[in-house]
Amino acid sequence: MFGQMDLSRFNTRAHEAFPLDRRNFVQLALGTGAGLIIGGWVPASAARAEGAATTSESASGIFTPYVKITPDNVVTVLVKHQDKGQGIATGLSTLVADELDADWAQIHPEFAPANVELYKNFAFGVQGTGGSTAIANSFEQYRKAGAAAREMITQAAAKRWGVAPETVKVAKGVVSSGSNSATLGELAAEAATIPVPKEPKLKTPDQFTYIGKSFPRLDSVAKTTGARIYTQDVQLPDMLVATLARPPKFGGTVKSVDDKAARAVKGVVDVVTTSRGVAVLAKTTYAAIRARDQLEITWDESKAEARSTDALIADYKALAEKPGQIARKEGDAEGGIAKADKVIEATYIFPFLAHAPMEPMNCVLQFKDGKATMWTGSQLQTVDQNVTAHIFGIKPEDVIINTLWAGGSFGRRGVYDSDYIAETAEIVKVTGRTEPIKLIWTREDDIKGGYYRPVYVHKVRVGLDKDGAVTGWHHRIVGQSIVTGTAFESAIVKDGIDGTSVEGVSDTPYAIPNMQVELHTTQAGPRPLWWRSVGHTHTAYVMETMIDEVAAVSGKDPVAFRLSLLEKYPRHTGVLKLAAEKAGWDKPLPEGVFRGVAVHESFKSFVAEVAEVKIVDGKPKVQRVVAAVDCGIAVNPDNIKAQVEGGVGFGLGAVLHSKVTMKDGVIDQGNFDTYEVLRFNEMPHVEVHIVPSAEVPTGIGEPGVPPIGPAVANAVAVGTGQRVRVLPFADGLKLG
Repeated sequence: MFGQMDLSRFNTRAHEAFPLDRRNFVQLALGTGAGLIIGGWVPASAARAEGAATTSESASGIFTPYVKITPDNVVTVLVKHQDKGQGIATGLSTLVADELDADWAQIHPEFAPANVELYKNFAFGVQGTGGSTAIANSFEQYRKAGAAAREMITQAAAKRWGVAPETVKVAKGVVSSGSNSATLGELAAEAATIPVPKEPKLKTPDQFTYIGKSFPRLDSVAKTTGARIYTQDVQLPDMLVATLARPPKFGGTVKSVDDKAARAVKGVVDVVTTSRGVAVLAKTTYAAIRARDQLEITWDESKAEARSTDALIADYKALAEKPGQIARKEGDAEGGIAKADKVIEATYIFPFLAHAPMEPMNCVLQFKDGKATMWTGSQLQTVDQNVTAHIFGIKPEDVIINTLWAGGSFGRRGVYDSDYIAETAEIVKVTGRTEPIKLIWTREDDIKGGYYRPVYVHKVRVGLDKDGAVTGWHHRIVGQSIVTGTAFESAIVKDGIDGTSVEGVSDTPYAIPNMQVELHTTQAGPRPLWWRSVGHTHTAYVMETMIDEVAAVSGKDPVAFRLSLLEKYPRHTGVLKLAAEKAGWDKPLPEGVFRGVAVHESFKSFVAEVAEVKIVDGKPKVQRVVAAVDCGIAVNPDNIKAQVEGGVGFGLGAVLHSKVTMKDGVIDQGNFDTYEVLRFNEMPHVEVHIVPSAEVPTGIGEPGVPPIGPAVANAVAVGTGQRVRVLPFADGLKLG
C-alpha cells in the first residue's frame, strides 16, 4: 500500500506538466488522460469504445470490464487493484458475488490489465493501489457490476423460458423460475446480448449475502500450499536473471568499472553499465549475484550524500529551534503558553524506516516486436506502464503489464518513479536483447538502496493552566517531503506545506485553543517514500503521547481526558469508548502490568487501541492489545481483523526495534539481523472489535498502525515514569 497517504485530496492537477527531474517519470506515467473521474462504474459499452476485449455476442459473456461469466460456470472478477496481502482480491470479489448472487465457490479473481481509462482509481486518477482507498473507491463500482450482470442474466432467463423477469430468482449461482433452472454459465451467452442496464438496482444492507460476513479469503489455500505465483517464481523460456550494483551512497554514479572477474563467473552472459549502476546478466540467480560481487567499481561520489545519521538529526534539531512555515494557526499559541501555569516541552526523534516486504523488488520484462511485456507485482500500473513506454520510446498501450500477486509492499511498490521497473527496462534496452530478463533485488539491495520513511524531528511546547487545561500548543516538525518533486506535489503540497508531513497534527480533532503547527522541509540523500500510514507514523505518536502526558500532569484519566476534548467527534469517541470497555479499562491489572491508550483517525477510518505492557529484563513486553475500529460498512469482518492485527505487529516492530542509519552516507543495515522487525515471540494477543456502521467503507490496510506505538509508550510511562521520545524504544528507553 502507499500504505500511504490520504489520497482523497488528489484532483485532476496531479498530472500537470513539470520540468525534467525526479517527478518526470511520474508525469510520463500519469499522462494527459489521467484526470479524476467522479462517478460509479464503467458499463460494457464504455469498454467496447475503449477497445477492451468483450464478446457480447459470444459464449464468453463479458458483461462489464469487471465481470466475466463463462460456460464452465466460472465467474471471473477482474480486480483493478493490486493484492499484496491486504485481501483486496477477495474484497472486490465479495462485492460482485453478493450483487450477482453467485455461489462463492465459483468466484475467481483475476488482475485487470493496465488500462487507465477502464481501471483508474477514482481517488487519484491513475490505475493503482494505495492510501487504503481500494474498497472505498470500488465499493459502488463493483457492486453495480455484479448487479448489472444479475439483471442481464435474469432477463436472458425470462426470455428463454417465456416468463416475466420478476419471477426469475438467482441464489447461490442458480437461476430459477418455477420448474425452470439454469446456472449462470448456461445463461452467459444469451445474457451477453442483453443491453447493459444503466442503473442496476443494488441490494439494501438487509439483503446482503456475503457483505458483512466473515469467510475465508480466495488466496489462502494457494498461498498455504505454495501454488501462488509471485514475480520471483516466474520462469520463461530463455529468460536471463539480472542483478544491479548500485552506488553505496545516494547520489553517486559510476566512474569506471572492471568487469573481468565478473565475466569469468560460470553462467554470466553480459555485464552492462546503465544510468543507475552496473548490471550483470546470467543464466541463474546464483551466478548473477556471485558475479556482481566480483565487480570492481569506482564510484563518483562528488555529489553524493556524505552525512551520517547523527549529523543529519543534529541539523534537524537545530532547525526545530527556528520558525518554520505555518501549517496551522489558530488563536495565539505563544501567548497562551506565556500565561500558562505549567509548560511541557518535548523533542521527538524518528528514524529512517525501510519497508522490508517479504518479497523484495523484482520484475520480468521482455521487449520484442516493438512491444514491452512485463510480469511484476505492479502497484501503480499507469506509472509503471508510462515509465516503461518512455524508456523504449513507444506508446503506453504497447506496454503490457501482467500484474502478479505481491509479497507485501507497505508503500514500497507504489513508487513515484517506478525505480525497479525503470531499472529493468533500461537493462533490457541497453543490452538490446529480446529474451525475457528478470531483475532481482536481494534483501540487502532493498534495505541499503531503497526508499525510506524519512527521519523526522518534532519539537512541542504545551501550556497548561492551574486546572490542567491546555492554554496553548506550539508544534514544529522537521523532515523531508515525500511528494515534493513528484507529480503528486500539486495535489498535496499547498503553500509550501506537504500535507503528508503534518497530517495527524495540523488536522487534530482535539479541542485545543491557541494552536500553531509549523514545518521545515529538508533535503537529504536517502529517497523518501510513503510507508504504511505515511505521516501518521510519526504524528500520531507525538499527539497521543503528548495528550497522555498532559492528562497525567493534570491528574486526569487518559480516556476521560481524551473524551472531553473530542465531544464534537462521535466516531473518535465511539472507538475510544469501545476499546476501553473491551479492555476493562476500569478494572485492575495483575501486578507489574500497565495499560496505555491511543486513538487516531487516518484514511477516514477511526482506530483506538489499548495496550497492556509488562517490563521484562528492562524491556517492554506487550502482552495484549485491544483495538476498536470504525471503517464504515465491514465488507469482510475477518479480513478487517486480520489487517488490524497485522498493522499492530508491523507498527510494534517499528517502534520497538526498527531503524535505518547512515555512516558517512552509507546505510549500515542490510538484512533482518541488523534491521530488526517484530519476532513471533513478541507478537501480543490482539482483540479487534468492529463498530457496526452504515457509513460507506473506508481504508483498513493502514489505520491499525498509528495507534500502537503511542499506546505502548503510554503504558511504559505509567509503569516506569519514562516518556519515550526517541525511537525506536531500543534507543529511547533506558531502564537499569
